Amino acid sequence: MMQKAKILLVDDRPENLLALEAILSALDQTLVRAASGEEALKALLTDDFAVILLDVQMPGMDGFETAAHIKRRERTRDIPIIFLTAINHGPHHTFRGYAAGAVDYISKPFDPWVLRAKVSVFVDLYVKNCQLKEQAALLRLQLEEGGEQPLGGALLGELSARLAAVEEQAEALGKQLDGVEDAGVAATAAHLERKLVGLRRALDAMRPGSS
Repeated sequence: MMQKAKILLVDDRPENLLALEAILSALDQTLVRAASGEEALKALLTDDFAVILLDVQMPGMDGFETAAHIKRRERTRDIPIIFLTAINHGPHHTFRGYAAGAVDYISKPFDPWVLRAKVSVFVDLYVKNCQLKEQAALLRLQLEEGGEQPLGGALLGELSARLAAVEEQAEALGKQLDGVEDAGVAATAAHLERKLVGLRRALDAMRPGSS
């Protein structure tokens, strides 16, 4: 059974963290709190996260600096970051957020439904990527154990069926994303699609009679 995705909530104000938890609890995922940029970076050392909700205005290490550290680490550079801010300094401030690596920039007070919907998209993409990694790991294991010998028909059928299930879910997710003007979401979805295509080609090449 697929484990729940982890969502990192970063804000120095406990009431804001409580509000985020109330909004996102309906997604039934694991919500992890961090009261500072330093706490967020510490959490990211050991856990994998589907998405990070990061407050911009924090004492000490602010959201921009925290994001810069996240993007410099190989382990965490691809985790989507949604910036949350209580103030709006205009286009320059927003541009700084995107330049720091954010996939979205939301001003408070925000629409709970919109925030939940945006986070849900990244959770879905994360789950699909995890499923894809499992299929790829299984294929690699079979290749290592089988060497040059072709895989048995039963095993190929099982792998193909499991991959087809992921492909079907990814296709459904793609339809949900039609019309979504979000460069971060589009790039993540395209990356997932490329992985699926590559894995399907590798699996097809293992079938008896393939050249």
